Parts: sequence; structure tokens; C-alpha cells
Amino acid sequence: MKTQNNSRRKFIQTTLLAAGGIMLAPNFISCESDDNSAPDYNPSDFTNKNFDHGIASFDPTSTSVIIWTRYNRANAEIIWEVATDENFNTVIRTGKLTTDASRDYTLAVELTELEADKKLYYRFANTDDKAISVTGETKTMPVNAASVKLAVCSCSNYQAGYFNVYDAMAKSDADVIVHLGDYIYEYEAGGYGATPENASLGRKHQPATEILSLEDYRTRYKQYRTDVSLQLAHQKKPFICVWDDHEIANDTYKNGAENHTEATEGSFEVRKQHALQAYSEFMPFSRQDESNNALIYRTVTIGGLVNLIMLDTRVIARHKQLDINTYLTAGGFDAVSFMTDLSTPSRTLIGDTQRNWIINQINSSSAKWQVLGQQILMGKMYVPAELLLAFGQPGFIEILTQLVTIKMRMLNNDPTLTPEETARITTTLPYNLDAWDGYPVDREIIYGSLNGKKIITLAGDTHNAWYNTLYTQNGAEVGVELATSSVSSPGFEIYLGDVDAATIASFEQAMTLLVDGLSYFDASRRGYVMATFTNADVKAEWVFVDTILSQSYNASVGHTITYS
Repeated sequence: MKTQNNSRRKFIQTTLLAAGGIMLAPNFISCESDDNSAPDYNPSDFTNKNFDHGIASFDPTSTSVIIWTRYNRANAEIIWEVATDENFNTVIRTGKLTTDASRDYTLAVELTELEADKKLYYRFANTDDKAISVTGETKTMPVNAASVKLAVCSCSNYQAGYFNVYDAMAKSDADVIVHLGDYIYEYEAGGYGATPENASLGRKHQPATEILSLEDYRTRYKQYRTDVSLQLAHQKKPFICVWDDHEIANDTYKNGAENHTEATEGSFEVRKQHALQAYSEFMPFSRQDESNNALIYRTVTIGGLVNLIMLDTRVIARHKQLDINTYLTAGGFDAVSFMTDLSTPSRTLIGDTQRNWIINQINSSSAKWQVLGQQILMGKMYVPAELLLAFGQPGFIEILTQLVTIKMRMLNNDPTLTPEETARITTTLPYNLDAWDGYPVDREIIYGSLNGKKIITLAGDTHNAWYNTLYTQNGAEVGVELATSSVSSPGFEIYLGDVDAATIASFEQAMTLLVDGLSYFDASRRGYVMATFTNADVKAEWVFVDTILSQSYNASVGHTITYS
């Protein structure tokens, strides 16, 4: 790699090796005193060739933003330009870079010392090939904002269907897209997400095998980045991202994953390093601590209004998830052993260091809204044990109906309710041990350290839409959770079997009745959450597309809440 000579420029020439994986910093950091003169070339007869994977911007603040592209040829000198107008008459920053195979020919420029609250346009070009990228749009955040709009999404499975949700977000009035992970999926062509209904779309995964090597992960990112809707979203909006499990393998924890077998797939640590290097090449993020470059958790303050705290609940500390089936014995469910293991103080999701950092970020912030941008459901999602153990089995709907009837009688103080019926409702278990429910000690420590502040939690991972009120174990309210559906990955509807829309609606209503704190649930639609923050309140709109099997779609708001 090379850059123009400037004493104020900081050029990072090597990859950094750190615990948890090889990570790449942006390969150029541009400061205010850099060359601001327009480059001498005429792009009128240039084409978009070799910019096959689009452009993107990441991690906007009031003074900085990262711009990115990939050029599909070795040893090419790339001009990058940033302007305040889309015709590039007023170029405020420019430079030249040459990338190489060590980062799969990607380029990431971190622009610093920018003016706050500015719409910016950027592009990349190679004069030898007469090639130019599309023009990207990004922005710096205001220092003090009256409102902030975040489009929140997760779980984009290429072979599950078209990325219409990305298209809808690109055309929305969101300031930023917050991606909560599962940006790619690791499965083989025809694996998870592929169905007879979407087989004709021609969106099978590349490479055709499950991805394990560095080149595998790079190929998968390149495939996803050829999607026109994803390219448009990156072109039109800055992203703030964090990884979840499928960027590595399903149900990742710190030293393994459900979808990894060392005997046949080799070292998990090596696979993880490959995955995280490819992530860093295609999804660059700002580093708050360059001495520990593997850490993705970070804070992005937006407009003095939102303190967005992005977490890592997967890679650096998570202990292996508990398996509810482990506690099923010939004599029934071993509740004592389960609760003992669940509440073991040493079991952690995020680790002491990150947990203490989160608490400090919340308590030291003067922003109106403390927002946790993270992967998994934080709300307590306990369901009747009988229902959980029957899920996916014959008779599930019948049991669900019985439990709803009992719960309604209980809420109406029915004096004929028997102890046995009451026990069917009050004997509950967490439905998802991969979520915060599987790590309640960490959750309670955070809740207990808020010092009266309320939090807004953003969550993805489940492929379903939820709205939860967050409570401590003692029943004190500490905030709410806005959980987004998926971009394309299937939701609960695939587990309910061949049922009609009325049955799905009844299931959704039953869950909101049976789960304390849950007031909204959508089990079958794909979409995103538009969260609008003002000094007065937060308005969340769950936006859904009506299909992912055709690129002709409609988007509409399916549910709205306001929290103050």
C-alpha cells in the first residue's frame, strides 16, 4: 500500500494481531490539513467497472466518518474524493491509495477533523482504467440535534430471499442504519434459509460449501455486496454495525460454536480469525482503543441526544450456551440443577471488562437516551415450561389454547382456578438461552448499576419483532427493548408448520398474554425498526415489506409505540 506524502497523515501499513482474531484498521486516516485540491481528471467517459462491490460509509460522528470501497484489480492507484456537493465542485478532502491482496483489495479511509452536521458526497476512481464508483452519500452528525432517526436491522440471509428491507431503508429518511449482526450467513448453498419457494431466485450461497477459510469468508462478503439493494443502502446511508454469530458460525461463543466441529472443520480459533479479518476488511469500524484492535464494542454519540453503546455479546467473553435438553431426565425436568447452572456468578455473556465499560459509558453520559446496540434479546422472555417443551410437537396449538384460557381466568381472578392450573402458568422457563435470559447475572449487574437512568435496548437475532419492557428481578422497570425482525431470515412461521395467518396471529396474541413484559410480537414478517429519538420521547415504528420473493414490494408500518 502507498499514499501521498504528508506529515499529518497517518498510514497504517500492517495488520494488527490481537486476541480474538486478525483485525485491520482503516488503511488511511485523513486529517484536516490534508490535500483538499480536486484531482486532475475528467470522469465523463469513465464507467463503474472494477467497483463491483459498491461503496459504503461507517461510524459517523460529529467530526469523522469512514468511507470504503473494493477495487477488483491488483496494484491499482485509487483516487478518493469527498465533497459537499454531488457534482464535486467543492472537494474538501482527497487523496490516493494503492491497496493489495493482504486486505482483498479493499480500501477504508477514516476521515477525521470534519465539520459537524454536514451532508457529504464521496467517490473513488482509477484513471488508468477509466473507472469510477457510484457517488456515495454520508454525513457528519450534529453536535446538538432536535431528533435522530435510526433504522435498525439484522439477519440478512442472501439465499432466503431478496433484500427488499435494505431497499426500503435506503429510501427512508433515516439518518443512520444500525446493523445488529448476521450481515452474512456461513451456511452452504441450499442450507439454512433456502426453501422450495425461493429456489428459483438464483441466490444460492457462494462458495457452495460452508465457509471456513479466509478466502471463503471473503467470497461470501463479495457475494452479498453484489446485491443491488444492499449496495443502495450503503450508497445512501452511513452504517453503524456489530457482528453477531453468523459472521463466524451459528451460536458462537468465545471458544466454539454450535455450527463448528473441530474434528472435521479444524481449529475454531483459526476459523474465527479468518472470519474477523474478512469482517474488518468489508465492515470497517472506528477504534476507540488501537492498542486492542480486536475489540468491536464502542460508543457513538449522535447529536448529543443518543449515546449509542455498541456491544459484543459473542466473541470476547461469552461462555457456552446452556442446553435445556441437558436437564430433561427420566424423572422429569431437573429444575434445581438448571437454576444452579443458570445463576452461576462466573458464567458471563460480556465479561467483566466490557460490563464495567458499559456501566461507565452509561453513567458518564449526559445524553438524553442511553441506547444499547446489541445482538440478542435482553428482555426477560419466560414462557410456561409446558409450552416450551411442547414447541414444535403435535398438540402444541391445543396446549397454547389451554394456557391462554387459564391465564385469562387468572387475570380475571377466577375463584375456581385450581392450584394445578395455576402451576401450569407460573412454572416458567426462558425460551431462548442464547439470549440474555441465559446469562441473568450480567443483566442484573447492569440493571443494578443504572443509578436511575433508563435504557433503550436494540436487539436483532431472532428474526421476529418484539417490544419488551425491561424489569429487574425485583420488578423495577429500567427501560424498554426494540427488537427488529430480519432482513430476510425466516421467523417463527417456519416452526409453526403449515398454518394460516389467523393461527399465526393467535400465536402472537397468546405470547403477549403469557410473557410478562411483552406487549408486541410479530412472528412472520420481514422488516426493520425506525426509531426516532427526540428530547421528549422515542417513537418506534416496525416497518415490514410484504414479500422477499419478488423485487416488487410494498413497505408499511405494522406497529408503532411511543416511550417517554
